[in-house]
Amino acid sequence: MPIPTFLKTQKKLTERWLQLSIGLGLLSGFLLITQAWFLAQTVNGIIFEKQNLSDVQGWLWGLLLVFIIRAFLAWASEQAAFQASARIKQQLRQRLHRHLQTIGVLQSGNQRSGERVNTLVDGIEALENYYARYLPAMSLVVLVPLSILVFVFPVDWISGLVMLGTAPLIPFFMILIGKGTENLNKKQWRKLARMSAHFLDMIQGLTTLKIFNTSKHEAEVIARISDEYRRSTMSVLRVAFLSSLVLEFLATISIAMVAVLIGFRLFYGEMDFLLGFFVLLLAPEFYLPLRNMGTHYHARMEAIGAAEQMVEILETPPLVTLNEAPKQTVKTALTSPIAIRFNHVSFSYDAGRQALDQINVTIKAGQRIALVGASGAGKSTLANLLLGFVQTTQGEIQINGVNLNAIPIAQWREQLAWVPQRPYLFHGSIADNIRLGNQHASDEVMKKAAKLAYCDGFIDASTNQYNTQIGEKGEGLSGGQIQRIALARAFLKDAPVLILDEATANLDKESEALIQKSIQQLSKNRTVITIAHRLNTIKLSDQIIVMDKGRIIETGTHQQLWDNNQAYKSMLEQFEGSQESVL
Repeated sequence: MPIPTFLKTQKKLTERWLQLSIGLGLLSGFLLITQAWFLAQTVNGIIFEKQNLSDVQGWLWGLLLVFIIRAFLAWASEQAAFQASARIKQQLRQRLHRHLQTIGVLQSGNQRSGERVNTLVDGIEALENYYARYLPAMSLVVLVPLSILVFVFPVDWISGLVMLGTAPLIPFFMILIGKGTENLNKKQWRKLARMSAHFLDMIQGLTTLKIFNTSKHEAEVIARISDEYRRSTMSVLRVAFLSSLVLEFLATISIAMVAVLIGFRLFYGEMDFLLGFFVLLLAPEFYLPLRNMGTHYHARMEAIGAAEQMVEILETPPLVTLNEAPKQTVKTALTSPIAIRFNHVSFSYDAGRQALDQINVTIKAGQRIALVGASGAGKSTLANLLLGFVQTTQGEIQINGVNLNAIPIAQWREQLAWVPQRPYLFHGSIADNIRLGNQHASDEVMKKAAKLAYCDGFIDASTNQYNTQIGEKGEGLSGGQIQRIALARAFLKDAPVLILDEATANLDKESEALIQKSIQQLSKNRTVITIAHRLNTIKLSDQIIVMDKGRIIETGTHQQLWDNNQAYKSMLEQFEGSQESVL
């Protein structure tokens, strides 16, 4: 979708508020004409008709009333425009968040988080002036000058022709200059997005940079990028100021032409002062909406630059599509215990890049399954299919006999507890992070889940215990503590299907032992799928699935595979020899 079209379609979200803002602005324009007439009558009465202030008191009170009403209308119009832009921003931000959730972490992860944040925060905010200023100005730039011409032509058709002839020059030059500004704004927003992403990466990796003594170098890089951004910003501002100069010059010349023509006719007695002064008062107000549109036209340029990334996000098709089954069928599928069957499942991330090839396996309800294999064997892809991040290219996954694609993804994920290799903790309290598993859980239930995950020891030892604040990505906690909080989430959710993606990887022996004990408790009466990383995890599984290059090459228990599968045996011998997993 073209970006200008995308911006215009959002108007439908708050059409009433925009129309109210425009209507109030038009009403203020009519009062402006009344104000000019009252002022002309007052000046003409005092100077030429030799009246005193008491004689023109009625016109002065009228002027005061018009001033008050126009001030109120200006305030009300601003409020209506603000409400319009606020509603559009809120709904568009929600729409972007929902779409990012729909397309999943695999697709949304293709762009750096700093760029996403820039789009969802600064980009959305940059749309405010477009809807609150530019769109109302675009309507008033036609309505107000036409209203003024209706009163000017009967009084002074010469001035009316001058206004009518010079008015189109202002938007013409504005658009002519604005075309170049549009491209500059797009480039500027892309630079800002890249700079935001780079800066966020540096902040998150500051500890690593300090360890390798490269923080000074990165600071110099950021300084260079910031200076380049400053220079490009100044180039955009130069074009913007040039366009403003041209618009102001044209408007000033046009007003001067009207003033000179009226002055000559007044001098030669061809025109009455009252009418001439009335037209002269209206001339600047005639060009004011055109000048305002020129000012707010830059809001359009900024909005187009900001909306480019939004359109890109919204036009990213999700990897998962659903054909919902009847509610009763879905209810049957999601009844515990849950059995899972992969029936001729194949998946490709890209054309020619086969990740899974004809996977056939049945996971019985309550069974513990371990997926083993070298990196790239397809283990994580299998987990991603179950988590709903991607969808099968061929074949189907059945949940208690029902095609997974027919089950609403939100309902299916309620049946899943997922503990990844690197769990993500958010800035907030420990309690808030545990409650991601169940936001409505009581303190007692939440603390019980923490105890089952062996979190209570280090939590109780901290000063604020469960109210202890942690940073983004678990800053302030060790890897083992982060992993145990993730397990506490899984305990709190109490889902019938548990997916463990190398949950004990890269941990010290003490942390690993605690997490293994916690996993044993968590695995009771659940269907468990583990991407195996440690030998003791493999041995405890009911069934082991050995994968290689997207295929299942062998299944069986640990003892069966040890006796009959040389590849499996070689992997374990290598693990025992190095005291670390190569699976």
